[in-house]
Amino acid sequence: MKKKWLYGLLGTAAMFAFPVSAFAAEGEVTPAVLEIGLNTLFVFVAAMLVFFMQAGFALLEAGSVRMKNAGHVAGKTVLTLGISIVAWWALGFGFAFGDGNGFWGTTGFLYGGDGAIGSFSGLSEIGISLNMMFLFQMAFAAVSLAIACGGMAERAKLSVYIVFGIIFIVGIYPIVCHWVWGGGWLGSLGMQDYAGSTVVHLTGATAALVATVLLKPRLGKYNKDGKPNSIPGHNQVLTVLGVIILWIGWFGFNPGSALTPLGDGFFGYVLMTTNLAAAAGAVAALLISWAVMGKSDIPSMLNGVLAALVAITGSCAFVDAWASIIIGAVAAIVAFLVGRWIERIGIDDPISAISVHGVAGIWGAISTGLFATPELVGTTGVGKEGLFYGGGFGQLGVQLLGVIGTFAFVLVVSFIVLGGMKMIMGLRVTEEEEMMGLDISEHGTYGYPEQMSLLNQSTASGSGNTQNL
Repeated sequence: MKKKWLYGLLGTAAMFAFPVSAFAAEGEVTPAVLEIGLNTLFVFVAAMLVFFMQAGFALLEAGSVRMKNAGHVAGKTVLTLGISIVAWWALGFGFAFGDGNGFWGTTGFLYGGDGAIGSFSGLSEIGISLNMMFLFQMAFAAVSLAIACGGMAERAKLSVYIVFGIIFIVGIYPIVCHWVWGGGWLGSLGMQDYAGSTVVHLTGATAALVATVLLKPRLGKYNKDGKPNSIPGHNQVLTVLGVIILWIGWFGFNPGSALTPLGDGFFGYVLMTTNLAAAAGAVAALLISWAVMGKSDIPSMLNGVLAALVAITGSCAFVDAWASIIIGAVAAIVAFLVGRWIERIGIDDPISAISVHGVAGIWGAISTGLFATPELVGTTGVGKEGLFYGGGFGQLGVQLLGVIGTFAFVLVVSFIVLGGMKMIMGLRVTEEEEMMGLDISEHGTYGYPEQMSLLNQSTASGSGNTQNL
């Protein structure tokens, strides 16, 4: 009976994954076709989980800003998602995975479906539909852009998201992606980045760093003496829900990168290390905030979860379960401390993209150079064991090279692009527009129209300050 159910599931998966004509040409549904069908269905589910992470970003970012900017921040998440999809189809996928050289792909532009497999020889043996690989990797690209745009919150023009979003998905993210996953020079050296601590998160966070520096702090963030003021988000419940959605979405992000549920079920192991790291990050961040601030800080705990997930993203398939707990806890603590330091030196990062995605991404890349085990390296077939397992400094050196190379490339290109945009079109809204809020200045309506109307009436009567709404 169990075999009948299994065969039925496999057959259904294969039918969804491939056109009926493919079966007619073969004359029968072979085990190989069933395997590809099930793999493709598995990746489809994983891709939808990663895609749904955009809902998590929308809630997290909207809740982390002031009420007068909430609708704008949530809405731009949909805008950047749309930009990601079209730009990835037009040029991004080709630059990332197309046949080419060690730096970028040169084929597969204006992606035309499974029939374009000849332009993606590196993906010809992955065991899933090329269309599904396109969708899966597109969701990753959209996450990286969401991170990059997070540093611009509450003061960037809407047009900046459009122009920079296109350039990022076409000419920044896919280049790094090709270096590591598309047959590029870092991949040939054996860099270990299972699901994107470096490719996705460090890339997005480095662009966010440049944007944050060029935009300068939000009005009222710093006093004349340079001391930072707290600008709390307007809805902590939204941020909690956003983090929970992102946590669940990571179950597609990391385990989905196995590309198959078959064999020894390795994706389940990846899920376990991912979950352990996130849990450790939550506890560690809450405790460090309690120790430093005298109170257990909820936003710090949420950032700790995300920092841990970012760090384990690159190392989840290479490290033991106990090491994943250490990686997650260290990521959360370091992200908390670095975040406070970044604020003190005058960098205003409203959603902590630099510390949570950048610093934790660096730690995630380094951690495999320390904790990668010989057994798991053999399973993945990527790189060598880490320093603590007798591998010496070889793998650690490759990881550091990948971090430095990625950071330098994204930093320089982002500075050129955003610096040029600042000169030509400007990056920041006017002071008056920032004071009234981007909801009304950019879109003509508030995300919370009833509440904001009451608050504005109160402000007009002299009992409030629109800057803090």
